[in-house]
Amino acid sequence: MRGRGATLVAAASLLAWAGAVAQTAGEARRSGFDTMSPRIQAMQRDDQQNPGMLWVADGEALWKKSVGSGSSCAHCHGDAGRSMRGVAARYPDWDAIDSKPVNLTQRINRCRTRHQQVPPLPPESQEMLALEAYVAHQSRGMPIAPSTARELDAPRERGRRLHRQRVGQLNLSCALCHDQLPGHVLAGNTIPQGHVNGYPTYRLEWQGMGSLQRRLRNCFSGVRAEPPPFNSAELLELELYLAQRSAGLKLETPAVRP
Repeated sequence: MRGRGATLVAAASLLAWAGAVAQTAGEARRSGFDTMSPRIQAMQRDDQQNPGMLWVADGEALWKKSVGSGSSCAHCHGDAGRSMRGVAARYPDWDAIDSKPVNLTQRINRCRTRHQQVPPLPPESQEMLALEAYVAHQSRGMPIAPSTARELDAPRERGRRLHRQRVGQLNLSCALCHDQLPGHVLAGNTIPQGHVNGYPTYRLEWQGMGSLQRRLRNCFSGVRAEPPPFNSAELLELELYLAQRSAGLKLETPAVRP
């Protein structure tokens, strides 16, 4: 009971704080990079120091590796620096064959199963993170430009609603922290605006690379809610909305965060 009481007090305090803070109209969108310490910013800027570049290098090797049917990613797509430029900037996108939205992880796995005839890679596996980081890295510096497929309108709207929905024992929403309280400090960390222009991201907390879905699941756990499964409709719809919310920000993959 004491632990539950402390949780309720913490939630009440945060809600009161939120009520006292008015969201700034027209506030400029800022990458999470802008809220990082100079040390972490320097780590991200320098490819020799950025630990995420180890995954990018592994992804390049996997890109060229023949598997399954004897084909490699490079066999179909050639030089990733040309063929993949801008691809990550528009995902999630609509898959006409499956008639559903897919993120970049799922697109890579569909290429594996449909064309290379090998099993899909598990979510958060080192091989998947490496391939996704390598593909996304080809779009570094490009603005996020979400797909305009009309089929995505409804799932994107569901993602917007979920972003504003209070969940968990703490009764908090994504929007409460990242729309209303960015720049404030919570548990010793500066709350960012919550944009998605750096994934996959190397987090010092994880001592490794991680996807956007891993981060979203962490947030669900943080507010004492049951995290949706990887690649669930809820997480895909959140990704769609967050990409729209981050439109125009430049991709940073691999970003470095605390």
